[in-house]
Amino acid sequence: MRMIDLANQRGPLGVIDTATAVECGREVRYRRSFRSLVECVVPCCGLQTSDDSDSLSTASIAESTTTHCSPTTATATVTGTFFGYRRGRVSFCLQDDTRNSSPLLLLEFAVPTSYLAREMQYGFLRITLECNRRAGAVGGGAGPLFEVPVWTMYCNGRKVGFAVRRQVGGGDAAVLRLMRSVSAGAGVLPVGPKSGEDGDLLYLRAGFERVVGSADLESFHMINPVGSSGQELSIFLLRS
Repeated sequence: MRMIDLANQRGPLGVIDTATAVECGREVRYRRSFRSLVECVVPCCGLQTSDDSDSLSTASIAESTTTHCSPTTATATVTGTFFGYRRGRVSFCLQDDTRNSSPLLLLEFAVPTSYLAREMQYGFLRITLECNRRAGAVGGGAGPLFEVPVWTMYCNGRKVGFAVRRQVGGGDAAVLRLMRSVSAGAGVLPVGPKSGEDGDLLYLRAGFERVVGSADLESFHMINPVGSSGQELSIFLLRS
């Protein structure tokens, strides 16, 4: 398999439907390629969203607080990778060095493709992950933010379920090794015959601006390629 580093490509990115080289499609808009990929990452099924009136307000507080951060807020750039089988759950990995297979954070989302794609179709997606420091609460505790085991998950202000932190397994490490030379891009990775029931292994990798608001608030904002308006994608971690 041949992989191409797309970090210095100025054109939009295309999605490849077969296990082959990653190429930069000059005629395909980045937004459309990103959405098309995500539509294949998790299984197509229905989703019962919460009607809790607090869902929208809680997520909005996290987004507003991080977006309008103080001048002393620390920022950095990290690499974020979505990956998963076509008919399986999608994982999200954050790394400060893609040559190191040990990530900063590895989460598994429980959001089905149909819902995530619907939220993304207009080029805007905000994922808010919230936990409560209260003892006994979901994800409760006051340790490092990246060590929270379970998060309540919101997509564009609506509660959609949970995200779970997990340790890197053999399969995760193998995927990260395959993608070690890829700094940005989207495509299909070759998989063994035993994974046939779950379909192709798809991925999307991009740079994210990491904004540290406090010990209880961080956010990650996808950096689009130069010259592309692309997709507005942000992920917020909030401990209240």
